[in-house]
Amino acid sequence: MSERLHGTVALVTGASSGIGAATAVELARHGASVALVARRGDRLNELAETITRSGGTPLVIEADVTDEEAARSAVARTVEELGRLDTVVANAGVMLLGPIVDAPVEEWTRMVDLNVMGLLWTAHAALPHLLAAAETEPRKVADLVLVSSVAGRVARRGSGVYNLTKHGVGAFGESLRQEVTGRHVRVSLVEPGAVITELTGHNRPEIQEQNRGRWEGMERMEAVDIADAIAYVVTRPRRVAVNEILIRPTEQES
Repeated sequence: MSERLHGTVALVTGASSGIGAATAVELARHGASVALVARRGDRLNELAETITRSGGTPLVIEADVTDEEAARSAVARTVEELGRLDTVVANAGVMLLGPIVDAPVEEWTRMVDLNVMGLLWTAHAALPHLLAAAETEPRKVADLVLVSSVAGRVARRGSGVYNLTKHGVGAFGESLRQEVTGRHVRVSLVEPGAVITELTGHNRPEIQEQNRGRWEGMERMEAVDIADAIAYVVTRPRRVAVNEILIRPTEQES
């Protein structure tokens, strides 16, 4: 059975930049048709043009997955227009750091809405289609990849609620894995360490200033490094499930 993705369909959330965009390109390179889901339509259109020029088949879906109906509609449109759904990469997320004491709680709401609820809405809508794909050719296996973080393993001062959301992603993923693995839907957790993306730019200026020196002198990973790991996970033979990948820069200690 082929380890490549020809004849399959993938959906990637948070596809407008960073890990999501790089993953969409990588999955298309492996032969999957790819639904690109994010809020920034202009970025998605640019990404779609890149994939099309390389011979791939993209579908642009401008949607905010924190809205349950928008998430369900994105999944439904993917299946309607591309014919099936074999791979979902739940990548959309935000990292808003800072002390818990006197925190602006709207930041907590934003993280829980996107990192947790957006992932749950996407997964719940996709699961019936993933289960169906796992019963059919060309691969008879389907994949749900949850992009977490090293923050889902290690709690640190100044990232308490972000830690909470990512620990939650890991717990949900492991429970779901046990539920569906016998039906050949693989649930995999990918936990990046320090990556050069736009993620840190979402923080308040004073938080950015406090964290400015944290990665100084370290060669951080690039989005393509995580995309390569995700592609490895979803291109394994049907008999192989990669349950979890913790991937950090060589120089990152914790």
